[in-house]
Amino acid sequence: MEFKDYYAILGVPPDADTKTIKDAYRKLARQHHPDVNPGNKQAEEKFKEINEAYQALSNQEQRKKYDELRQQYQRYQQTGGRPQDFNWQNWTTGPGQDVHVEYGTPEDIEDLFGSQSPFSDFFTSIFGQRAPRQGAARRQPRRGRDLEYNVDVTLEEAYSGGARLLQIGDRRIEARIPPGVQTGSRVRLSGQGEPGQDGAPPGDLYLITTVVPHPVFEREGDNLYTDFNIDFYTAVTGGEVPVQTLDRRQVMLRIPPKTQAGRTFRLKGKGMPRLGDPDRKGDLFARARLVLPTDLTDREIETLRDLAAARQPRQTA
Repeated sequence: MEFKDYYAILGVPPDADTKTIKDAYRKLARQHHPDVNPGNKQAEEKFKEINEAYQALSNQEQRKKYDELRQQYQRYQQTGGRPQDFNWQNWTTGPGQDVHVEYGTPEDIEDLFGSQSPFSDFFTSIFGQRAPRQGAARRQPRRGRDLEYNVDVTLEEAYSGGARLLQIGDRRIEARIPPGVQTGSRVRLSGQGEPGQDGAPPGDLYLITTVVPHPVFEREGDNLYTDFNIDFYTAVTGGEVPVQTLDRRQVMLRIPPKTQAGRTFRLKGKGMPRLGDPDRKGDLFARARLVLPTDLTDREIETLRDLAAARQPRQTA
């Protein structure tokens, strides 16, 4: 039988108080929970190990017994004893002694781990087995658990929506990404969660979306922000400038004379669709970025110098 260092598993010192142990367990449990890692057997085994460590240390009586065993086992190792030769007889629990675990109901164990015990031989030998639930043979139908799955989407996908083929465990699911999703949106796929028990319906699958950054557009809620280039002459005299929108169309934006660099223009209804109501869209805010020409002729430069000189008296007056 293999000794398990429950303090090392939770990453806490042997003198950790109850709150420290509980906080460490909750943090690790969230990270490795089967709902967060659907179909990941390695994460499931890690979660079982974390759960086992917490169940052993969360009960004062069991923790006291474990601490005594741990100290004796460490002293035994320090003398050069081999793990397989350690005498476990003095530490095993006799028949009929039930382990203490902190679950709300017996069904919670089955929801997490099924009908098989989630505990190792080391744990059950030292602390005992959980007593079987009365009437287990007459188990009531129970709906399958809901699952969560993280998925990255591009800004274009968030704008127009689209289909995604997802591999979740041993299943391939075609998921529809609705227009307007944002980072943190929960997209519900009805009936795509874990199967129900004894004829009960399956749970749902929730896609947790993360919209990846875009090289051209910035997003704030349902609004978009972008920059467009404007040359010196158009900025001074006015004119029309093409502005790219997220749907790959160009909009001709009318620029008034004497437009300053950084001025923002609002293009109504050219932003992101609203989640659940895609016909309503936010706005696109386009910021003017002044770009000086690089191919000015000598004559043009002289003309600009004359203009600057002509304005000098007015500036100092």
